[in-house]
Amino acid sequence: MDAHSELEFLEEDPCVVIDEVSMTYRVASSEASPGDRAGVRGLLRRATARPNMVTVNALNPISLVAMRGESVGIVGRNGSGKSTLMKLISGQVKPDQGGVYASSTPIMLGVNAALVPELPGDHNVVLGCLAMGLTHEQIQDRYESIVELSGLEKAIHLPMRSYSSGMSSRLRFAIAASIDPEILLIDEALNTGDAQFADRSRKRMDELRANAGCVFLVSHSLDTVIEMCSRVIWMDKGDLLMDGEPRAVVKAYKDFTRQLSKGNNISAAKIRNEAMKSLVPTQIIERSTGRRSARAS
Repeated sequence: MDAHSELEFLEEDPCVVIDEVSMTYRVASSEASPGDRAGVRGLLRRATARPNMVTVNALNPISLVAMRGESVGIVGRNGSGKSTLMKLISGQVKPDQGGVYASSTPIMLGVNAALVPELPGDHNVVLGCLAMGLTHEQIQDRYESIVELSGLEKAIHLPMRSYSSGMSSRLRFAIAASIDPEILLIDEALNTGDAQFADRSRKRMDELRANAGCVFLVSHSLDTVIEMCSRVIWMDKGDLLMDGEPRAVVKAYKDFTRQLSKGNNISAAKIRNEAMKSLVPTQIIERSTGRRSARAS
């Protein structure tokens, strides 16, 4: 099954449907096998030997539906499966099981987008827009609005490598939001504490949703997630733990990480388990007509 397909057969009209999607991958591990020599000698032997290959569950079976007008924030620790989920939605990778269905081609511009640090910001505007499929005429028409949204002013003519992380984030978001996509995926492109930019970007997000769009936002900035999202999902170790109102989900996630930082693993596990128990799973139903619809079971 393709990583994302058109929603022609869906009875309802959401932007994105994720149907029992899971993802694993094989990676090399330096962990000792049973019978291996312990200590530094054993480590040196393993360093020169053929590495052990292990299976990592990047994403456990997950189902969810994103409707038009929603902005969905995704929070979780590093390695929780956030970026994997975004790659599956965008079609960059195919799931091992399940399917992802989209009403149009999702547009993604994250930290690894086709931008070149050695080039000035204005050149990167052109590169980023071309990577998203805009023509030279469209780029010319939208250039000024991109620069205005980024708030870079004259710094747009300086090499991107001279930008602070906040300046780079603002430029990435301004480029990503310039095309009025129906489905926009933003991976770590809004980590900035600039208040003026937050106001501009929130207004742009509102415009995208008002134009029947759907936005997925991955960010470690929890304030940004609360301010800009109408719904938040919390992921951890490949599991979907919570899906709901932004402040409630972020509070549970912050309580969880706070307990972990204090070494209270039992308390953290309790919060995690309670979140999973409260989650109302989404079920994709196969109709007798061959059409599908989604509901919370």
